[in-house]
Amino acid sequence: MSKKVAEQLVETLDKAGIKRIYAVTGDSLNEVNDAVRKQETVKWVHVRHEETGAFAASAEAQLNGIACCAGSSGPGHVHLINGVYDAHRSNAPVFVLASTCPSDEFGTSYFQETSTVKLFDDCSGYNQLAVTPTQFSRMLQGALQHTIHKKEVSVLGMPGDLAASKAVESPTASFALPSKGVYHPRRSEIQKLADMINVHEKVVIYCGLGAKDAHDEIVELAAKIKAPVGYSFKSKMAIQYDNPYEVGLTGLLGMPSAFAAMHACDLLILLGTDFPYVSFMPDKCKIVQLDIRPERIGRRAKVDLGLGGDVKDTLEVLIPLVQTKSNDSFLKSQLKLYKKVKDNMISIAEKNGTEGNIAPEYVTTLIDKIATDDAIFCVDTGMCCVWGARYLTATGKREMLGSFNHGSMANAMPMSIGAAMARPNQQIVAICGDGGLSMMMGDLATIVQYNLPVKLIVFNNRTLGMVKLEMEVAGLPDWQTDMYNPDFVKIAEAMGMKGLTVNEPDKVEETLRTAFAIQGPVLVSVQTDPNALAMPPKVEFDQMKGFAEAMIKLILAGRGDEVWNTAKSNVKNIWGIF
Repeated sequence: MSKKVAEQLVETLDKAGIKRIYAVTGDSLNEVNDAVRKQETVKWVHVRHEETGAFAASAEAQLNGIACCAGSSGPGHVHLINGVYDAHRSNAPVFVLASTCPSDEFGTSYFQETSTVKLFDDCSGYNQLAVTPTQFSRMLQGALQHTIHKKEVSVLGMPGDLAASKAVESPTASFALPSKGVYHPRRSEIQKLADMINVHEKVVIYCGLGAKDAHDEIVELAAKIKAPVGYSFKSKMAIQYDNPYEVGLTGLLGMPSAFAAMHACDLLILLGTDFPYVSFMPDKCKIVQLDIRPERIGRRAKVDLGLGGDVKDTLEVLIPLVQTKSNDSFLKSQLKLYKKVKDNMISIAEKNGTEGNIAPEYVTTLIDKIATDDAIFCVDTGMCCVWGARYLTATGKREMLGSFNHGSMANAMPMSIGAAMARPNQQIVAICGDGGLSMMMGDLATIVQYNLPVKLIVFNNRTLGMVKLEMEVAGLPDWQTDMYNPDFVKIAEAMGMKGLTVNEPDKVEETLRTAFAIQGPVLVSVQTDPNALAMPPKVEFDQMKGFAEAMIKLILAGRGDEVWNTAKSNVKNIWGIF
């Protein structure tokens, strides 16, 4: 009996290591759904919204190497877009199946007709539409090959009638062919880097996610050349642990210690990072950038030497070429500063807040304390990212997922679905903002349906906290940032999961321990302080001036008590060393 194109699709996905399709079934996807039902090698995960499916696939791909989501004609495609953008900007190898209206209706403004090639053009590396069985078999292999090796989103459009057609064997390769090689610059280029390290006394290493697999080599290099090690938020869990040379992260969520080290050095070595903020990069030192994607070199900093290569492969060649340094005065001074920053952070977190206004820093330290050594944290964009960046610590086994490049709200809960599917034997903790959870609450039902033991911690501060801060530093009074929140616990219970709430600081730890001990999914709503302030390591005069202007405008608007409470909270949380 001949097989259909949809059945060929499922077989090929299975061979590529894809175990799930996150999707909402219907219409042009029905043949694929039926093929999944009959073959049982790939599972269908019925999400409530395609955006959730795309975020879940992104999380699974980042953890396990590849994943798949799908959307049917028209609205299904459009709903995928935000999560697909996030996956593409995160270099998550996600294969997107975009089923379309019947092929003979193309160009007629048919019901739910969309142009998949135009729609996904800006958020994919491979993006094609197949209209014949032979095309489809060749394009499917090409799409999978692309997403595995380029670590980009691949989109393949497939009309519903094509899915029902008789499959044709590809005249070329019929399945994905993964391979991993050694990639480093020429030895002469690596020698240039070694020479630069050897003649500079104050060297700093700054790591991005591209350095994830090179932890031991980075620590070895830092020890040999007495270099402080900073890192981006994305790479924190890979670089921080067992690293006596680390000085924290920099950027909007970062710390003054990393910022200070980078600006005090003679030579800055950027390893596997495409750090986005030019304003945090120094411009008075020599800079070397090593990246597996050489086209990215020099777009964030004034780079003196650019090297294309894998960080681990390159450092293995570099380390024997550099001279061991004996002068560790620069390293010691930066570590001393970092200790002062950490002590200040601890003192902030120890002030646990008041009833109904619990300090989010305190809550995050407790999450860090209670979570397992191999927990996977999914953090919402905004203030949740700030607290995660500063108070969640690495163990060498933990992972942290977020919308770090695309910066989308509402990513934590959907990503926790993909993380729980990908790593069923690890603890999954979603740190959700009330604004983020409110956007995508429908998929709490997906968590319950599949009995995913996710712990959802909602930082219920009744405001869009990061937007509030952005407005204040720009000199604008916060407006339309207040959140009218439902009772999240009642919603969780209505969905079928356990819900807990805590309003008093001295009951937070007990509540969290209770939640983490429950086998199934749990939502914990914590009433956090809406005025907790996260200051970046580089505080500009214009930011402080803008903040003062915003406070004056609020006073003139008759919100004096609120201004005073906000000011008190903000003063306690400004970095205590500059």
